[in-house]
Amino acid sequence: MSRKGQQTKEKILTTARDLVMQKGFAGTSIDDILKGGPYSKGQFFHHFGSKADLATELVKWHAGRDIEMFRTTLAQAETRSDDPLAQMMLFLKMFERYISNENEPSLGCMYAVYTYESMQFDPSIRDFVADTLRDWTAIYVRKFQEILECYEPARPVTARQLAEMIVSIIEGALVLQRAYGNVTMTARQSAHFRDYLELLFGTDGKTNSGEEKRLGTAA
Repeated sequence: MSRKGQQTKEKILTTARDLVMQKGFAGTSIDDILKGGPYSKGQFFHHFGSKADLATELVKWHAGRDIEMFRTTLAQAETRSDDPLAQMMLFLKMFERYISNENEPSLGCMYAVYTYESMQFDPSIRDFVADTLRDWTAIYVRKFQEILECYEPARPVTARQLAEMIVSIIEGALVLQRAYGNVTMTARQSAHFRDYLELLFGTDGKTNSGEEKRLGTAA
């Protein structure tokens, strides 16, 4: 595909994403997408054979960007500290800045849209959404496992429990953010989760080996 063709496809996907997040997939027609560009029918059907084809391409495109954002942000946090707990705190703070950007406010969660309207899609798409959420959770599981290998929690907890907690918090907060029209909602709930981690692991961080570690200060 030519560079210009790829750019057109990306623009159509961006338009479709915004409309789907506002109106749902069932409420978004191909004509809505064409008017949103504006794009010609020829441009649309050059890249997507049907609305069902668009559904598959859209969620895969969105998920790829989403997972890449999480991995890149975590990698940046890991370059700024050797301490896994400090890395997690930095990562969450960077995510909070990203998700509360008033210039590009989040319209909600694409995965929620696909989950709520799951009967409209092929089972393979529903499976893809579930796998994407598992991949997202796995990023947190790895990091929390590193933390638990260094820090003794104040209460028994597993890496998976912590990972599922923060994913649930973010997903739920995105729904509230959309309902209330409050761009800071998700960031606020993530900040509360950071407070919980401080209570769970202690800001002075007593390790399982008995050594004392101090949480690195986030910039």
